[in-house]
Amino acid sequence: MLESLFSQFENIVVLDLETTGLDARRDEIIEFGALRVSSDGAQTEDDVLIRLAEGNRLPPAITKLTGITEDRLFYEGVEKNTAAGRIRDMLEAPNTLIVTYNAQFDLCFLFYFLKTHGGVELLKNARLYDALTVYRDRRDYPHRLENAVEAYALETQNTHRAIDDARATLELLAAMEQEHGDLSKYIDLFGYNPRYGVPKPKISSVTYRAQPYERGIPLYERSVD
Repeated sequence: MLESLFSQFENIVVLDLETTGLDARRDEIIEFGALRVSSDGAQTEDDVLIRLAEGNRLPPAITKLTGITEDRLFYEGVEKNTAAGRIRDMLEAPNTLIVTYNAQFDLCFLFYFLKTHGGVELLKNARLYDALTVYRDRRDYPHRLENAVEAYALETQNTHRAIDDARATLELLAAMEQEHGDLSKYIDLFGYNPRYGVPKPKISSVTYRAQPYERGIPLYERSVD
């Protein structure tokens, strides 16, 4: 599985976050889920709920989407410094590729979280991968993870819980590799909707290219913006 990626990396970490909103500077991570898969087939998994900052509230819309409640975060969650340590444990493996679905969103949240709680250096030289970018090249709009799950008849469902969505993303990558063996060409390459422009803040190690909803030539063959 994922031979084209394991030809370059010893470890692949597929992660997902649940958050209180969309603003990486202001909103909070409430759940981190990750799978680390090594080239020898070994797998490590972690899923952690993270307590809200004192005085903050969980928006009802997030509870409705994820099923996570304030009480559950308080009684089952860990403090942010503890969560940062567990995130670092997942990312510290040598020669790691970090994968997520809609990577710009998750990586910006991770950056600001680790900048505050320690470990941001793990992202500064990391190799990054956006499974959403690949999926946009494979299927027409809409492009939510649940659409990918349906399109490829994946066993793991998109539940809006971090570990389930990380598992679904890993399964999706394997399915897309089986379909067409060009996954390695999307390393550090993120597509974006040309209507909205290049995402901000830009990640310095990433190449951004406009990716229209009408599929045509693969993104890696399009001109650099």
